[in-house]
Amino acid sequence: MSKNKYNYPPKLSIARFLLDAEGVRRNPIPFHKRYFDKFGDSFSIKIGKSRHIILSRDNDVAQYILQKNHKNYHKSKFQSVYLSKYLGKGLLTVDGEFWLKQRRLIQPAFHKQKMNLLVENMKSIIVSELDNLQKEEQVDLFPVMSEVAFNVVAKSLFQFSISEEKLNRIKFIIEEVQNFLIKEIRLPHKAWWFSVSGQVKKHLELAEENNRIIQQIIEERTSSKNEVNDLLNMLLETRYEDSGEGMSISQLIDEIKILFIAGHETTANALTFTLFLLGNNPEVQQQVFEEITKIESETEDIVEQLQKMTYTNAVLNESMRLYPPAWITDRQNVEDDILGEFNIKKGTLIGVSFYELHRNPKYWNNPDEFIPERFLGDQKKISMQYFYPFGAGPRMCIGAGFAIYEMCLVISHIVKNHHIISLKNTAGFNPLITLKPVDVKVVFSKR
Repeated sequence: MSKNKYNYPPKLSIARFLLDAEGVRRNPIPFHKRYFDKFGDSFSIKIGKSRHIILSRDNDVAQYILQKNHKNYHKSKFQSVYLSKYLGKGLLTVDGEFWLKQRRLIQPAFHKQKMNLLVENMKSIIVSELDNLQKEEQVDLFPVMSEVAFNVVAKSLFQFSISEEKLNRIKFIIEEVQNFLIKEIRLPHKAWWFSVSGQVKKHLELAEENNRIIQQIIEERTSSKNEVNDLLNMLLETRYEDSGEGMSISQLIDEIKILFIAGHETTANALTFTLFLLGNNPEVQQQVFEEITKIESETEDIVEQLQKMTYTNAVLNESMRLYPPAWITDRQNVEDDILGEFNIKKGTLIGVSFYELHRNPKYWNNPDEFIPERFLGDQKKISMQYFYPFGAGPRMCIGAGFAIYEMCLVISHIVKNHHIISLKNTAGFNPLITLKPVDVKVVFSKR
C-alpha cells in the first residue's frame, strides 16, 4: 500500500489536542465525548509526519481489532512496556505465541467447575468482610469495596498461606506502584524528573519486594505438601501441553501479580457503581431482594443460587454498561490494514472507548438511563452484541467468571441485610487504568 493511499477518520487538529492536553490528562471522558459528537464514531490525531492515533466508539471497530482480525493487533507499548516494567510478563502484558502458551496453560484453572469449588470459601470471606458494615451513617463506598475485593482475591489465591501483615504489604505496594504508573503515563514530559529524583528506582524496588513476598508464599506452599483448595494450588497443578512441566516460579509470580491487579480494582469499581445505582433506584433494589429471598427458599446450594440470579446479573451488567470498570482498551496493528473504510498504516495506535461505546445512541435506547431489563430475555441477545465489560475475543478477561460470582455474592449479601440509600444522583469517577469511583457515598440501614 503506497503512502498516499493511507486514509484516516476525521482529524482532530494537533493544535486543539495540545490546547486540551492538560484537561484530557485530568479526565479524558468529557473531551472524548465532545470529539465524538463533532467527528462521529471514530476520529484520528496525526502526531508528527506519519504517526496516527485513532479513537473509536464504533462496535465494528471494536469487533474487528479484538475478534475478527485480532492477530494483526497487539497490545500497545503502554501495556507491554510500562505495565510490564512493574508487573512482569503475565497474561495482561505479553503478546503473540508466549501469550497463547500462557493462556492455554492457565485457562483450565478458571474453568467453571474449578470456580465452583472456590465459592464456599469466597462466600465466607465476603460475609466476614461485610459483618462490620457501618449503618445509619455516610459510607464512602469505594474504600470498603476495595478492601472486600482485595481480600477475596488474596484469600482465594492463598487460602491459608498468608498473614495479615503480608497481605497489607502486598496491598500497599500494589497501590503505590499503580499510582506512580499513572503519573508516568500521564506526565511523559516529566520522565527525566521521575528518574533523577529516584522515584522510578523506588517503585521498581517496591515491585521487587512484592515479588519476594509472593515467592516466599509459593515456596512455603510447595514445601508443605498440603492439599489446599485455592487458586495457587490450581496454578501449581497446571502443566504445559508440550513439555508436561509447570510454570517457573518467576512466571507464576508474574501471573499472580496480574491476578491481584486485574482481579481486585475492577471488581471494587463495579461493586461501587452497582450499589450506588441500587441506592438511587429503590424499586430495582426491591426486585433484587425478592429474587434473592425466593432463590434462598428454593435451594441452599450456593452455586445453584448464583446460577438462578438472573435479575441480579442483569443489574450488574447494566451497571457495567454505564460504568465499565476497564473503560478503554488499545491496540497497534502489526501490518497495514483496512479498518472499515480506512486504510491504516502499521503501528497505528487504536483506542476503543468502551465507556462511549456503551452509551452510543446508535446501539442503545436512552443510553444514559439505568435499565436492567436490557439484559433480560430476548433483549439480552441484542445488548450483548455491544457490551464489553471484560473485553472481547481471545484476550477476554480470564477471570470474568470469578468476578461475576464474587460480585453477585456481595450484592446479594448486602441487599438481603440492608437498605441502600445513595446521597447523590450522579457518581464521580476518575478514568485511570480503570474507571475509579470518587466520593460515592451511601447510607446502609438494617433491612
